[in-house]
Amino acid sequence: MTTKQRLLQICNESVDKRINDYKEEINLIKDSIESNDKGNAEGDDSGSGKLLNDLEKNMAHLNDAKKTKEYLSTIKTNVETTDVVLGSIVKTNVMNFYISTSIGKIDLEDGTFYAISVNSPIGQLLINKSVNASFGFNQNKYTITEII
Repeated sequence: MTTKQRLLQICNESVDKRINDYKEEINLIKDSIESNDKGNAEGDDSGSGKLLNDLEKNMAHLNDAKKTKEYLSTIKTNVETTDVVLGSIVKTNVMNFYISTSIGKIDLEDGTFYAISVNSPIGQLLINKSVNASFGFNQNKYTITEII
């Protein structure tokens, strides 16, 4: 398995875990709402209101995670380009980036990579750049040394 394939797999596993966690949380909230409704004949809705709010938030997070999963499915690990695009591994003089989704630091046998989104501040600075391009971010000067 190539480094790109491994990084994409780790990103997918991370998003799958988030999706499963949100689904579990949603089911717990639904169960709580159901038991709250059964045990609450007086009509006190304050507990149910908070649970419904939590349910709504978790549903939104689940939808975001599903969109991220779809987004990751568009990454092709066999495409080579001279410019930074979605799915690129970007090696710089400071650190290595994987342009995918924001999950942070990934340690592999062949190095440490930071999975970042195209829409992140540093992702915006990297996109469409080529080897030897330089940019500044957080008082660091980055120079792209390799694009895989």
